[in-house]
Amino acid sequence: MQKDRRRVRAPGEYRERLSPSLWVLVAAAVCAPMAALVIAPIDTTLALGVGAVVGIGVVALLVVGAPVVEVRDGTLRAGRAHIEVCHLGDAVALTGERARHARGSGLDPRAWHIIRGGIDGVVTVAVLDPDDPAPTWVISTRTPDRLAAAVRSAQRATPRTPCR
Repeated sequence: MQKDRRRVRAPGEYRERLSPSLWVLVAAAVCAPMAALVIAPIDTTLALGVGAVVGIGVVALLVVGAPVVEVRDGTLRAGRAHIEVCHLGDAVALTGERARHARGSGLDPRAWHIIRGGIDGVVTVAVLDPDDPAPTWVISTRTPDRLAAAVRSAQRATPRTPCR
């Protein structure tokens, strides 16, 4: 019998890969015929192989290189950045027009943000740490309610002592 290697998430944990939309992947796959056309004057068989490798490689890099948003062990991770939830204020889930405003004209230039096109939802979280130069985090997510709930749950589970 084969073991299931997926990790069981505790209540309040959250993980999402901000993978590109289908249309971005289709547009990236156009690199395959372009690479094949460059090699075609040399050898058509080689051109087909190069085109396939380039197309698969570009799509794979987009998927594997997509940032991950995660709440685990009292820490919010978004891409390469992370912050303990005790340094955060209330998480606000935004969708629709409010999310467009938060990602666009309402975006504070000092805020730390990880925004992906094609993902409508946004969660904004105030940073309470006075030493942090970013006053808020703005994070794209497909499920803003779940991410905001996970941050709140992690904050409730974290003792209210100073984080330092």
